[in-house]
Amino acid sequence: MKALVISGGGSKGAFAGGIAEHLIKIQKTKYDLFLGSSTGSLLLPHLALNKIEKIKEVYTTIDEKKVFSRNPFRIKRKNNTTQISINYFNTLIQFLLKRKTFGESKNLRKIIEQNFSEREFEELKSNVKELIVCVSNLSRNRVEYKSIKEYNYHDFIDWIWISCNVIPFMTLKEKNNCEYADGGFANIVPIAQAISRGAKEIDAIILETEDMDYKKEMGKNAFSLMMNLYDFMVDQIELHDIREGKLAAKNNNVKLNLYFTPNQLTENSLIFDKHQMLEWWQQGFEYADKKSKEMPSNQIFSRWFNF
Repeated sequence: MKALVISGGGSKGAFAGGIAEHLIKIQKTKYDLFLGSSTGSLLLPHLALNKIEKIKEVYTTIDEKKVFSRNPFRIKRKNNTTQISINYFNTLIQFLLKRKTFGESKNLRKIIEQNFSEREFEELKSNVKELIVCVSNLSRNRVEYKSIKEYNYHDFIDWIWISCNVIPFMTLKEKNNCEYADGGFANIVPIAQAISRGAKEIDAIILETEDMDYKKEMGKNAFSLMMNLYDFMVDQIELHDIREGKLAAKNNNVKLNLYFTPNQLTENSLIFDKHQMLEWWQQGFEYADKKSKEMPSNQIFSRWFNF
């Protein structure tokens, strides 16, 4: 069985979309399993349905207003530069309402439901072997994998949305008497999970550079410093997931194809610039095209015929 795994990465998911478009449309790769965390969980239902143009339209027209119902960031764009600071008014409202997070992402829940219909859900549930999104159960201190086969439409929409909610900047969702958050807190690249479910070849799209070695500008206030600390934590989880995935692949004789970003795309993946995301989608497509030309011809042939 072949699996497509897409890591978390917020707005950088546009780059993953470009890679996936090349893998599916140009290389004609057929997948049995689809696993993702955070932005990966947004992409996968549409990729599994082969509705690539539809999800590309979503990713390249989205902005912060379509994600945040209460945005904790103040964003100023001027002369091709972006300045990010805390939105004191919105965060104050959250405190006054006794909310646990600085912002809310209920608009994202609406966007997911608007663009992934119940009919599409039923079609996918009937035809795909497995589609799984990763979430973090903060109440029980564990990672959970939610399969499309086990839930109804509205529950699965919730799990996709929950998988994307970066705490403490987005909604902390209570469901089934537990509080849930972004799957990236527990497993940002679920390669090992794909192997445990029987995958023998995996294309894993990782929305970071391979060495993750670049200097970051540290925050100038407590809020931006928190963003830096979150990024550091996620990088360490990602490194662990990749190492674990490589080891599992080696021990189980699984072919593992890794796709990293060739350079750092952004320092804040919660900023959604539709023009930039359109560029990232095209860059991802071109990156996959370049990598495919470096691939042995017999490997490309086996992809086309799925063996």
